[in-house]
Amino acid sequence: MENKINEFKHLEKWQGTLANCIRCGYCFEHCPMFKHTGWESDAPRAKIITAFGLLTGEVEPSESVADKMFSCFYCMRCEAACSSGVPLTQIFTDAKKDLIEMGLTGPGTTSITTPFCARCLICVRACPHEARFFDGKEIVTDPSKCKSCGICLEVCPARAAKIENHFGTDKDELIEISSAFLDAQESAKAIIFACNWSYFPELQASVLPESETKEKDYKILVNMCGGRLEEHLLMAPFLHNAWGVMAACCPDGDCEHDGNLRAKKIVASLHNTFKSMDINPERIRLVQIPPGDKALFQAEIDTFIDKLNKMGPIR
Repeated sequence: MENKINEFKHLEKWQGTLANCIRCGYCFEHCPMFKHTGWESDAPRAKIITAFGLLTGEVEPSESVADKMFSCFYCMRCEAACSSGVPLTQIFTDAKKDLIEMGLTGPGTTSITTPFCARCLICVRACPHEARFFDGKEIVTDPSKCKSCGICLEVCPARAAKIENHFGTDKDELIEISSAFLDAQESAKAIIFACNWSYFPELQASVLPESETKEKDYKILVNMCGGRLEEHLLMAPFLHNAWGVMAACCPDGDCEHDGNLRAKKIVASLHNTFKSMDINPERIRLVQIPPGDKALFQAEIDTFIDKLNKMGPIR
């Protein structure tokens, strides 16, 4: 075991902490990856067990192991749910550092740069984690620093920044899901885009009976961060007869990516666009929800739907 620990010089300091995990599974109930795939190998508990196995030598480093370890949006909902107080994302980061030194880099959810890059450096300046840089030839990402917030994807004018394993957070996929929902239900009125940092999805692993969900007049889509919102994503539902769109992000000072500041600017710009089109700008609403305040989030949704009912459809 000593030799294996020496191979994982960053991970070794967590040797005692890894034993604190009681394998209760509270963490995966709130993991957006587990919600999307249904595979526990994508959940935080599996990553902790994998990290422990790497340290003890029971798990051999490999491309598949690295891909799982590098797949994390750093929403930290797992840490909030952990009954043992294990700092999961810090452990994941140190495991990634060791794997990188072994030549294993994922890609997981790390943002990459495609050949379409114009080297404008906008993504480098926009990255809140200093994970992207110009190496003299191209824009590259430090996988140990990237927290997969996706802001680089939204600011890139050439759409050259990409997260290969997006786990249902890709803009085109979100637009497709929202369009299908609006087209399929006569009662559908709104699309709600929720930041996973501010939206606390309770018991995501459970599935409600169809009778309890099919008549809902709104659909919640988790887009991971307010910084990933853009005009096209917010406007697309209106092409499918949406009455309104609401986006939730973190309160000021709570978003480690400053995504809420970008979200405010985008929604303010769309308000001006709606005014110029003689459409009530309140049909697009931005709310700031503290982490875990599910009751406030639901109250904001209910208030928004009530307003839309009073306004009626766009004519």
